Amino acid sequence: MSAYLDILRRYWHYDNFRPLQAEIIESIGSGSDTLALLPTGGGKSLCFQVPALAMLPNDDADGLCIVITPLIALMKDQVQHLRRLGIKSFALYAGQTPQETSDILDHCQFGRTRFLYVSPERLESERFKQRLRFLPVTMIAVDEAHCISEWGYDFRPPYLRISSIRDTFPDVPVIALTATATPEVVEDIKDKLKRSSKASTSSTHEGNKENGWNVFRSSFCRDNLVYVTREAEQKELQLLHILQSVHGSAIVYVRSRQKTRLISELLTSQGISSSWYHAGLNRQERDQRQQAWMNDETRVIVATNAFGMGIDKPDVRLVVHLDIPDSIEAYFQEAGRGGRDGQTAYAVLLYNKRDEITIKKRESDTFPDLPFVKRVYEAVGDWLEIALGFGAGHSYTLPFDTFCHDKHLPLVQTHSAIAIIAQSGFWSYEEEHETPPRVQIRCTKEQLYKEELSERQEHILQYMMRRYTGMFTTFAYIDIDNISESLGISVRDINAELIELAKNGIITYIPHSIAPMVTYLLDRQPLEKLNRIEDGYLEKKRLYSNRQSAVYEYATQKDFCRQQLLVSYFGELDAAPCGQCDVCRRRKAEENRG
Repeated sequence: MSAYLDILRRYWHYDNFRPLQAEIIESIGSGSDTLALLPTGGGKSLCFQVPALAMLPNDDADGLCIVITPLIALMKDQVQHLRRLGIKSFALYAGQTPQETSDILDHCQFGRTRFLYVSPERLESERFKQRLRFLPVTMIAVDEAHCISEWGYDFRPPYLRISSIRDTFPDVPVIALTATATPEVVEDIKDKLKRSSKASTSSTHEGNKENGWNVFRSSFCRDNLVYVTREAEQKELQLLHILQSVHGSAIVYVRSRQKTRLISELLTSQGISSSWYHAGLNRQERDQRQQAWMNDETRVIVATNAFGMGIDKPDVRLVVHLDIPDSIEAYFQEAGRGGRDGQTAYAVLLYNKRDEITIKKRESDTFPDLPFVKRVYEAVGDWLEIALGFGAGHSYTLPFDTFCHDKHLPLVQTHSAIAIIAQSGFWSYEEEHETPPRVQIRCTKEQLYKEELSERQEHILQYMMRRYTGMFTTFAYIDIDNISESLGISVRDINAELIELAKNGIITYIPHSIAPMVTYLLDRQPLEKLNRIEDGYLEKKRLYSNRQSAVYEYATQKDFCRQQLLVSYFGELDAAPCGQCDVCRRRKAEENRG
């Protein structure tokens, strides 16, 4: 343990580990497959970062930990943080150029890189799989591990590809981490990530051994987080009352993008500083609003569930759900963003009788009938002009609103149908695929030298021609941040110069964009071959219905401690009443009156 503490103090300047961290680190450090169930904000990252560094005999040794996570913003934040600590790290995710990807993998193979963060979609890339076997991998960390379970609330098919990495590195231990997993999902994680039969079984660390895994469970109880549900016919008025009663930073969760703006404007009109956040805003807007809230320039952020992953603001005093969430898992994770500093915080869920009707409609929207799902599959193929028997391995931009308008399809049900098809393995779908800017030079080299260019334009073009090959014949993806850093010209000025060059007909410039992307995993199939979509459809629909019923029952029941009810859902059956939630307080008041 002393070696682990030395690393903790050297890089993170902490004197001791949090509860369970030391046991988890010793387990994975001994070579045992390890599953850690830690609450949101429980310090999961250190559980793989510290032992990965401890596996290296010295600073010059080769050794790489691959970290699989679906949260691109979080992986970027963690890579930046590790680099600030002097730990060489990179991230691979959709939207990077082939050259960038190749350079990063070269660093991982030859450059003593310690951590490579990878989005699960990258696991489906043939180029990545070919390079993977040459990397000096010593550990694999799977964050948000519940995403591997088809029966969980956030199943992501690319997570199933993780088993192929285990086949490539059968002796390398895996650590899986999650904050929200029911007992059934825990068993599914262990099964889907089980060690290859080729793997060594020399590890002697037993821990809490379960089917070959050391499993560590932190209590899901949060003594400083007060859970409250409240029936409110006029939820907006109740929200104003709550915000006036509980001071400090707050998050308000709603389900629709439009509602984020409407509620935020209502709060602002009542003198409560507020902004809104959803996935439809461009990255700059999201970053600015998030940072203003983090810096306490804005008190309240009204958001969809796109907000919060990877956000570690310790002093959130209030999390309000204005709409019933899809599941206990989602609610527990979002509510858990309150009170991470250990001080009292409130998690409030508002409901009324109309919510029951809304929940039933949500189920039909999330699980449209199978003929409609197949119709969407056909419509996407037709709109993208993909012939039967073609498409596998190719990615296509799918402007969602335009597609639905052209094909006369309802937005919500179509989005659900695309997700169902993705879960069936026919394609993968990214709502926000990031495409880097592209440039092609439209004239010959001889013509280019005759053009009257400004000195800055010449510098930019000369740099791009040196760094990116083939620009006279095809588009090249460019990294404007890299150009900016190399030439000492601001990103804004580079963008302005490229636009000016395009206006003058010297280049064709396609700026950075974020748009939905479909990647066909199989060639386009005839309708009669789509039976796989039906596999598990009814069971998943039943589980979804059960999850919605569970969260509605949590909201409306008045007999059981709310914290007890929440943690029992995750298999923690021996928790004592919290004494603070609305049910516990009402019961105590009744006892005092009696």
